[in-house]
Amino acid sequence: MTASLPGKRELPASQYNLDTYWGRVRQSAEIADPRTLFVSNAGLESAKTLVSSFKQGHVQSMTPEIWRAKKIVDSTLHPDTGQPVFLPFRMSCFVISNLVVTAGMLTPGLKTTGTLLWQITNQSLNVAINTANANKSTPLSTTTLVQSYFLAVSASCSVALGLNAVVPRLQRLSPGAKTILTRLIPFAAVASAGALNVFLMRGEEIRRGIDVFPSLSPSQKADLAKEGKDLESLGKSKKAATIAVAETALSRVLNATPIMVLPPLILVRLQRTGWLKRRPRLVLPVNLGLILTTSIFALPLALGAFPQRQAIQARQLEKAIAEKVGGEGMVEFNRGI
Repeated sequence: MTASLPGKRELPASQYNLDTYWGRVRQSAEIADPRTLFVSNAGLESAKTLVSSFKQGHVQSMTPEIWRAKKIVDSTLHPDTGQPVFLPFRMSCFVISNLVVTAGMLTPGLKTTGTLLWQITNQSLNVAINTANANKSTPLSTTTLVQSYFLAVSASCSVALGLNAVVPRLQRLSPGAKTILTRLIPFAAVASAGALNVFLMRGEEIRRGIDVFPSLSPSQKADLAKEGKDLESLGKSKKAATIAVAETALSRVLNATPIMVLPPLILVRLQRTGWLKRRPRLVLPVNLGLILTTSIFALPLALGAFPQRQAIQARQLEKAIAEKVGGEGMVEFNRGI
């Protein structure tokens, strides 16, 4: 993101009020805009130059061009490393990357082999996205990465296969109710394993802590920039890491809920209509359309649930952190995505 670019002057965090949910939703929609995927390397460098010109004081006020440049930088670069996130794992590519995988998991009448393959594929994609967008102040070892991956795959496959075996045996349910529950099994597997995946992949952050910084006002940031100083970390906080990882896990469940619940329920209803019964070949494109439409609207709503740059009172963290800024002082940290 823009913090990694040259210059001491801070850009405004957003055009929108990030203290409100809808402000964060609108900001998340900017970051998740798939049009930024088509920006060339030259376009990215041009955007970085525009942003740097503001940070270095060559441009005095934000212009529409600089706001667009900030959007490109924020959706492309990792906030901790300043390096481009691998394209398929960016939030702006999340809907596209997940479309085929989600459609595969929600395919009606999926057998055991298909269930296993799609759950493994989904967890592999989740691991890649979590790793690419995680807080980089606490690196993840290869051993932990591999162990977390296999545990997440085991969890998702166990939930999916277990429920697939249990639901048909529920004698008191009507055939229609069983059909609906069967279609919702992928959601149960994805939601439970998705949350577990985040905790496993980012468990090292909880064990070692993440960097915490003082929360400065715009005038304080300006004074720091004039002095040519960088904002220094107050230290690593395990409590901040726990908050960051828990909120990220919850946002993944919130994101999965409409995507994995609404399309299968709507498809069940449509499959009972004469129109779709006469056109069975349209089941797949209709399913893809439902998933795509839901995903486009669901992602910003989920990402906006919690601030990307989280600010809390220092007294909620470790005593050593609180003593550096005062108990009632505010600190902030990068939550990760």
